[in-house]
Amino acid sequence: MTVSPDLSLCGECSRELFDASNRRFRYPFIACKECGPRFAIVQAMPLARERTTMGAFEQCHDCRYEFRDPDDRRHRAVANSCPVCGPHVRYQLVGDKRTVARGVEAIRYAARDLLRGRIIAFRGLGGFELAVDAMNDEAVQQLRDRKARDARPFAVMVHALSDARKLAELGPEAERCLTLRERPSVLLERRAGSGLAPSVAPGLTRVALYLPFTPLQVLLMEFVKRPIATTGGRLGDEPVVTSKAEAVRRLGTIADRFLLHDRETVTRCDGSLLQVVGDAPVFHRRARGYVPLPTTLPVRTPRPLVAIGPQNGNTFTLASDRTAYVSQPIGDLRNLETIARFQESLETFRRLFAIEPEVVVQDLYSGSVSAGALGQMGLEAAPAVQHHHAHVSAVAAEYGYTERVVGVAFDGGGVGQDGSVWGAEILVADLCEYDRRATLRPAPLPGGDVAARQPWRVALGYLSLEPDAARAFDSAFEGVDASELPLAQRQIDHGIDTPIVSSMGRLFDAAAAVLGVRRVSHYEAQAAMELEALAGNREAEPLPFPAIQKDNDIVMLDPIPLLVALGERRAAGDDVGDLAARLHESIASAYADVIRQIADRTGIAKIVLGGGVFMNARLLTSIVRRLEVHILEPLVPRQLPPNNGAVSYGQAAIAAAILARDLAA
Repeated sequence: MTVSPDLSLCGECSRELFDASNRRFRYPFIACKECGPRFAIVQAMPLARERTTMGAFEQCHDCRYEFRDPDDRRHRAVANSCPVCGPHVRYQLVGDKRTVARGVEAIRYAARDLLRGRIIAFRGLGGFELAVDAMNDEAVQQLRDRKARDARPFAVMVHALSDARKLAELGPEAERCLTLRERPSVLLERRAGSGLAPSVAPGLTRVALYLPFTPLQVLLMEFVKRPIATTGGRLGDEPVVTSKAEAVRRLGTIADRFLLHDRETVTRCDGSLLQVVGDAPVFHRRARGYVPLPTTLPVRTPRPLVAIGPQNGNTFTLASDRTAYVSQPIGDLRNLETIARFQESLETFRRLFAIEPEVVVQDLYSGSVSAGALGQMGLEAAPAVQHHHAHVSAVAAEYGYTERVVGVAFDGGGVGQDGSVWGAEILVADLCEYDRRATLRPAPLPGGDVAARQPWRVALGYLSLEPDAARAFDSAFEGVDASELPLAQRQIDHGIDTPIVSSMGRLFDAAAAVLGVRRVSHYEAQAAMELEALAGNREAEPLPFPAIQKDNDIVMLDPIPLLVALGERRAAGDDVGDLAARLHESIASAYADVIRQIADRTGIAKIVLGGGVFMNARLLTSIVRRLEVHILEPLVPRQLPPNNGAVSYGQAAIAAAILARDLAA
């Protein structure tokens, strides 16, 4: 028996929730076999009420009757309860342990305070969330300031689909995705004059909207009847808080009020996020509502294994036979709290699915903290997997494809076979091997990881390749501290903390600096997201982005002419939005031409597209269109996101194929 994902409130329970004659009228934990918590509350298998956190609540006579009746829709429903015997809600002020209100009145109080500009911390299904009135810019900015979230966008929960239509442009597929029972957040183009606070998603034209998932959220929105901005209840990059005591202690400096309840959470899990590209959804984050549904491996693994994924944007995959369980997003494995969450989640998966791995597979970068997190498990190590081979293999494996493909991997970076940082690669690969056929001209990155947050440093690295182009790069360094520039230049000159990088993510950073869009970023991919927003759907012609055939048969695309053209045209007064559009079309055109040439030489028509840069809908759409014109078959990630959330699955697919090959040899 497998574990179901957590399920949103079903239609039958929704009707009962608002039926004044029903005994569960306005009960915020109403559930049945078709809806309610599963993954978030299960403690052990086989799945039964006593092995979930609902086991702490003894069912009353009426609930027990339903639970035992095979003809009742609550038969064996693990979350079955009612106001008499189930969990309860209470409302509490920060710094005051006294309860202000209980039950539905607690929710009414929370709604009232949201409308007054208060910040509410409420206990969600997979952990605490922070909420504020999304139409009140002062309140949203206060949440942003208290949480030190800088400019990172918030999601927005809306009362109904009709409210979503008022805030954003909705096509038929977007409406379908919003109303899926998994209730993902959906990235949508914001309507002009929507009234949403600018601080919800500063500098961006898209906003992530979602409909209520739990009955508690449904009731809250019924009382508020107004969009609310939400974000995970956490400090910095730590895991989301799950316990009441921890929330009161750690979120008390952010929230004004607490909406609490006494049903415990076992497994943290954020909401899922997707966008519609073309006419189909692409995940940004596969989490609540989808995890822990299994994914199929195209090759049976002879031995159970665990693939521990990348250090940044981590997920892991636990696999046995042809079944792979990809975890919820864990986060960046850069602090003890997140590493502990990794270990805790892996132990949960091992226990729930009764898989004891014998083999561990990790990223080629042996210094990864994620590798260290499993260093004491005593498992046999499979060959380490190169990061971009994993990206490509994740997409190929999703489609069940084991033969050679032309794989395109665009991301912020991962260590390559030669020890440099790759991230703009074209590979010819199957699940066992890969051959690097094209890349971006590498540049020094002064400060290493620091440069990912300071696009001017990336621009300086590219300028060091062609110093005579300095005038075109002038805008990249406006406002930069005068003491930092010469220090960064010395880093480049002497090779101090200056990795050599060929990354598409960093090329977007450099372009953002050259165009004067962003010289310092406050969160990952901010510069690229703002360039995509500026580009919109504008028609544009490509700028020069030449491809050079090197002696080792690797095609190298040179971005310097592109960056110079952008800088010169900006200085000449061209519209920045038009130039952002030309940047996207230049990359799509140049890479599509090289892909076509490689496909012609190899006779391979299947082109897989993976890596976090392909969350850029403008770029993804343009490349797909250009490839289809050449009668090639682009494969876009659908079951998993293109970003690092799929890397562990790619690692698992590669390890399974290599183990199977070696066993047959």
